Amino acid sequence: MKIDVVTIFPGLFEPFRTTALFGAAVRDGRLELAVHDLRDWTNDRHRTVDDTPYGGGPGMVLRPEPLVAAIESLAGSKGADRRSRVLLLSPQGRRFDQRRATEFSRASHLVLVCGRYEGVDQRAIELAVDEEVSIGDYVLAGGELPALVVIEAVTRLVPGVMGNPASAESESFQSGLLEGPQYTRPARFRDLEVPEVLRSGDHQAIARWRAERARETTRERRPDLLGRPRGEER
Repeated sequence: MKIDVVTIFPGLFEPFRTTALFGAAVRDGRLELAVHDLRDWTNDRHRTVDDTPYGGGPGMVLRPEPLVAAIESLAGSKGADRRSRVLLLSPQGRRFDQRRATEFSRASHLVLVCGRYEGVDQRAIELAVDEEVSIGDYVLAGGELPALVVIEAVTRLVPGVMGNPASAESESFQSGLLEGPQYTRPARFRDLEVPEVLRSGDHQAIARWRAERARETTRERRPDLLGRPRGEER
């Protein structure tokens, strides 16, 4: 998978590129991440990427010319024959969740566009963006942190990125439930013991216990998930 990011703060992505699971996948050649400064597609000496909104109002709006030029140079023109998927990180987008992370992980090329200021000129969205994506019902200063969230959630599902593929299959939301409690050594800590069933070696009993705890945790913390068909859009 290749991921291109368009942003006015490319330096925010550099530490992520070289660390942890993602960094290892990049070094192994399983993933490719390229971060681009939107200002590289400007034509004035001040490298201007924003301007005041028509109709008045506070803040600034990202201009369409550099955005469309950047996206089209990375993904081609918008249309049925475009093989890349262009996502704009925006509070107005559809909610990002595990189902959508799985969907995006099947793409060979993602272009993530980081909004800033009061937003993006609508013409850039209509001309060049395939979809707007939101990571939650709150507002951030820009799309850089949401882009990192999407990259982390999506790339760990790409085959070969995680050392043990079963890890992703058993996580929260994959089955429509939250994951239950986890334990490691020591078996006893401050008078609290690891449940006996986890030390029994009975894999069927352990699987049943984990399924029961997953349902219990979901019932306590996210009852809205119970009874929802798997993959249902929120």
